Amino acid sequence: MSDKRVQCVSPVDGSVYAERSLANESDIGKVLGSARAAQAAWRTLPLSKRAAVCTRAVDAMLGMADDIVPELAWQMGRPVAFGQGELRGFEERARHMIGSAEESLSDIVPEPKAGFTRRIAREPLGIVFTIAPWNYPYLTAVNSIIPALMAGNAVLLKHARQTLLAGERFERAFLEAELPEGLFHNLVLSHEQTADLISGGHVDMVCFTGSVPGGAAMEQAAVGRFIGLGLELGGKDPAFVRADAAVGYAVENLVDGAFFNSGQSCCGVERIYVHEALFDDFVSGVVDLTRQYVLGDPLNDATTLGPMVNAKAADFVRGQIESATKAGATAHIDESAFMRSKAGTPYLAPQVLTGVDHQMSVMREESFGPVVGIMAVSGDDEAVTLMNDSPFGLTASIWTGDEAAAACIGEQINTGTVYMNRCDYLDPALAWTGVGDSGRGCTLSKLGYEHLTRPKSFHFRVDTGA
Repeated sequence: MSDKRVQCVSPVDGSVYAERSLANESDIGKVLGSARAAQAAWRTLPLSKRAAVCTRAVDAMLGMADDIVPELAWQMGRPVAFGQGELRGFEERARHMIGSAEESLSDIVPEPKAGFTRRIAREPLGIVFTIAPWNYPYLTAVNSIIPALMAGNAVLLKHARQTLLAGERFERAFLEAELPEGLFHNLVLSHEQTADLISGGHVDMVCFTGSVPGGAAMEQAAVGRFIGLGLELGGKDPAFVRADAAVGYAVENLVDGAFFNSGQSCCGVERIYVHEALFDDFVSGVVDLTRQYVLGDPLNDATTLGPMVNAKAADFVRGQIESATKAGATAHIDESAFMRSKAGTPYLAPQVLTGVDHQMSVMREESFGPVVGIMAVSGDDEAVTLMNDSPFGLTASIWTGDEAAAACIGEQINTGTVYMNRCDYLDPALAWTGVGDSGRGCTLSKLGYEHLTRPKSFHFRVDTGA
């Protein structure tokens, strides 16, 4: 290992929670060699055997839940009251992708043609490089790791330094599952080493989840390599509450969608447009519910809002709030009512803003924190215009009792996923994708397997007239 080290500094108390050495050039070379060799054998195994190994790995990961939940709190601040939720989502996605693999990876056979046998097979790419973020360290990583292995690939995982231990948990789960040696490697890498792996042509697919600048760095590293890039980047996800919406239901779900995980979700709700007839009642409900959050130590069962990942991230959101209020916005939450909230720390009170507009950073730039702006609109057309006034397009939600209206509005929104009467959730049977600065590519669903395989056509003439 290298003598250079990386640290996970806990947002709970600022202590160094984990520290690991960077991989050195020799380590990386051995990993790549073993991955290539192992993948050549793994791809020939029947799908049922791959499924058995992956299922055992999922079971092994779930068996570590009692350790993983407090680790998450220490590493990135998620309250222990919600730690099990990530593992339930991890399990749902993993088991769905395992269960759907046979259909998703089966040959495509065109209509019969006399004298010919024709089919399109799906072949593995080789080595899939997953670069995972800290905010949902198991949910995001599993989107590519399990289907990549099911498709016959080897996987390298580079996890965020903030969640170093999550990568080791994956490694341990595959070890317990008796995955053949060499097929999965957890690597501790610098940004420079990560770029070198890509630009050196050592991997065949990159699955990156992170910031827009991070995605641009991935594209730059891959220039001239002609490899696949899956980029799940930022979001500024909107919601529209129509005049016929159930206000109480919308309030309950949108407050959770805005503030869960301290707002640190790529598909978290960051801006809400409410029909003017419901605006006052909706805002009142949102403010009342937001005041009930308990900001504090994420290791305390009573805490419902933990610290942000670090003080810099929290102060960025504070800056957005201050800028908005100076420009005329109204902040409805008294920060002093949340005793732990303090500038220069990761602890930040949730905030609800009205009187906002699209000239303000808080309505244009990704906040990735516990703040939401709410605007009144006159109807569907104005809502659609405002929802589309963004460089991002990951998810959008419509709150209404009229499914036909939701479908009509949804067709006009530039986004990867349209929800009706829900938000901030990934259905593994549906494609997870984005437009604009939210990235490109696709994970989950049957379509997710297409990005982890390459098509290979077989065109046999069996009738030669002999």
